Amino acid sequence: MENLNKYVEHTLLKQDASEKDLLKLFEEAKEHKFLGVCVNPCYVKLAKENLKGSDVKIVTVIGFPLGANTTDVKVFETKKAIEDGADEIDMVINVTKLKDDDKDFIVNEIRSIKQACGVHNLKVIIETDLLTKEEIVRACKYSIEGGADLVKTSTGFVKGGVGAKAEDVKLMYQTVKDAGLQVKASGGIRDKEAAIAMIEAGAVRLGTSSGIKIVS
Repeated sequence: MENLNKYVEHTLLKQDASEKDLLKLFEEAKEHKFLGVCVNPCYVKLAKENLKGSDVKIVTVIGFPLGANTTDVKVFETKKAIEDGADEIDMVINVTKLKDDDKDFIVNEIRSIKQACGVHNLKVIIETDLLTKEEIVRACKYSIEGGADLVKTSTGFVKGGVGAKAEDVKLMYQTVKDAGLQVKASGGIRDKEAAIAMIEAGAVRLGTSSGIKIVS
């Protein structure tokens, strides 16, 4: 498969990442012409400065990694991130509310954050490691109703979790494709074979810290 770099959101969300690590990430993204970088909100301005003049998208995470912030806080985070230069927003769904099947809460939160995003893509991280197949479908349907642009498998922060699985990506893709949403696979994608499996299952984005290994 060619042009794997155009699927990759080169990701660095580790708590102990240094500025030097981030600057290296930005240079690698430009060198390999990756689709984007994904960084924590406090580094969006740094990304904007260092990716100026490139086509690399700046992606950041909201309510990360637990999704348990209040909606107001998530909306504020979103507005601030876009003001700082983010091109796309990856929000973490409130998993407890999803498991309790509080549809109104989930849909309204996604809708509020999408309104804050405006023209910028909103991805909803549903955290598949913590969900049953039925809950994955439910999360996808609520994301459609809330006006999201993509659904995303994982934060990569669930202890003992495997992250993205091709079978989950396929299920997500089948659930959202007719509504025009797309799928981002993220978490545990460490080599070319895994990347291709995710794309074949329906993913159009790959969130990974192993982008260079995948394209080399």
